[in-house]
Amino acid sequence: MSRVATIVLGVAVLAIVLGFSSTYTLSEHEQAVITRFGQPRGQSITEPGLHFKQPFVDTVNRFDKRWLDWRGDPNQIPTKDKKYIWVDTFGRWRIVDPLRFFQRLRDERNAQSRLDDIIDGETRNTIASFALIEAVRSTNRPFEDDEYTTEEERGESLEQVAQGRDKLTRQIRLRAAEIVKEFGVELVDVQIRRINYVDEVQVKVFERMISERRRTAERSRSEGMGRAAEIRGQRERDLKEIRSEAYRKAQEITGKADAEATRIYADAFGRDAEFYQFMRTLEAYPQVMDRSTSLFLGSDSEFYRYLRSSKK
Repeated sequence: MSRVATIVLGVAVLAIVLGFSSTYTLSEHEQAVITRFGQPRGQSITEPGLHFKQPFVDTVNRFDKRWLDWRGDPNQIPTKDKKYIWVDTFGRWRIVDPLRFFQRLRDERNAQSRLDDIIDGETRNTIASFALIEAVRSTNRPFEDDEYTTEEERGESLEQVAQGRDKLTRQIRLRAAEIVKEFGVELVDVQIRRINYVDEVQVKVFERMISERRRTAERSRSEGMGRAAEIRGQRERDLKEIRSEAYRKAQEITGKADAEATRIYADAFGRDAEFYQFMRTLEAYPQVMDRSTSLFLGSDSEFYRYLRSSKK
């Protein structure tokens, strides 16, 4: 390869390197700040597409345009009515002024740390200024009162909510959003994800709930046993009544049958007394005699009267 060709190739490679080093692209969800030796140059770049910069000396610092999540750590906070609770919050924010954001915070990690301090502080100040019921409920809708509602829950249902959870979270957001403006950040939402008692109070609450449920179970069990005894007593009464009625009807039927039989016997006896006595005597013979029976009767015995008369 000749010297001229080598120089041309070197120039071409240098031009390509300079071309790549002097251009950059931004996607739809990106914005950037150009710095030279660590210092910002000009305004922030927010339009997507191809852009130019000084090669080798300018650095492109990219930032996200989209809404970003913020998740705070649970904090132990005392309420105005002296109840210690854990409050877990989250929020949504975005970078609206990349240049100011870079100058004050540099990157998202520092931004998350500053948001932790600001939002957690405002959350603590707000929660500590109100009673627990204000952070838990948003309206004065009455509790559903059923057999499993504890006595304390019935008492709490009488408390009235003046502000409510929605207004408290709005107050936290407005105060925090006013502070983070100086960092080029917009805070659009802050919400309480979870509220819970601290461990010491939680154990007592669970013990109270267990005690209440046991009392409810004992009351239900006692009522059930009383109802079962009532049902068994009613069953015994019904059974005795049925048996008494059945016995009465059986005796009535038996009495009617005996009366009818007596009437038939009396009628038959009245029509032919001799024949009736004869039949009754014949029925008695098999009951008192069999093949192994020996009778010693006098010739004038009434039991032998029909046998004697048959020889005539």
